[in-house]
Amino acid sequence: MNHSAELRAALEAAGAAARVIRELYAKTLAVRLKEDSSPVTEADLRAEEAIRGVLASRFPGHAFYGEETGRTGSGDFLWLVDPIDGTKAFVRGYPMFSTQIALMREGTLVLGVSSAPLYGELAYAERGHGAWLNDRPLRVSEVATIEAASLSAGNLRTLATGPGWGRFGSVVAQVNRIRGYGDFLHYHLLAGGKIDAVVESDVNILDIAALVTVVEEAGGRFTALDGTPVGLGTTTVLATNSRLHGLLLAALG
Repeated sequence: MNHSAELRAALEAAGAAARVIRELYAKTLAVRLKEDSSPVTEADLRAEEAIRGVLASRFPGHAFYGEETGRTGSGDFLWLVDPIDGTKAFVRGYPMFSTQIALMREGTLVLGVSSAPLYGELAYAERGHGAWLNDRPLRVSEVATIEAASLSAGNLRTLATGPGWGRFGSVVAQVNRIRGYGDFLHYHLLAGGKIDAVVESDVNILDIAALVTVVEEAGGRFTALDGTPVGLGTTTVLATNSRLHGLLLAALG
């Protein structure tokens, strides 16, 4: 695969973040709670700084939206970055966290890098060029019925307290298998054809932006739970192997 300058920069930035994360992983770090009660550590801040340094040096005119430093700049190109998606896992010393780097061009997500350095997975994709995991091509499954599907769910608090919980329960009762792999992992599994659908109801665009392109370039479909396209304000997810998308939208709607 011939990488664009943007994808090369995103992969380099992910590598820079991985070096910071490996240095600080399993060390005792001070944990501060942000206004939304989510934790932040020195590792989050230093990893985002490393990512921003690489991207700003390559594309000084691009805007940047980071989990820890917020949004700066304007224009047609916007980098979306979560340096450690899964800080709670990082703090507790297990490897279910990742670095998420995406590029949005004129409102459309065009590339994504999902790097889980302690788990040993690096997924990436660029619009029109396929999706890859550790340099192997990714492709979604061909499962075409809810009854045969493996579904992974996460971050369901809002769904659990709203009117859609009963419909979700009906889907759970139908599927072949229900799991909660969470964070980056269920999207990597979906893109690789290991599971068939993902449902989440409490996410931030920075958590999922990179994974949108990975899943879609692997042949899948990625929308909000109501079927609307993913945008900066998206907080819910239905991601599937495409074949199941209409069926699950109808069942969950």
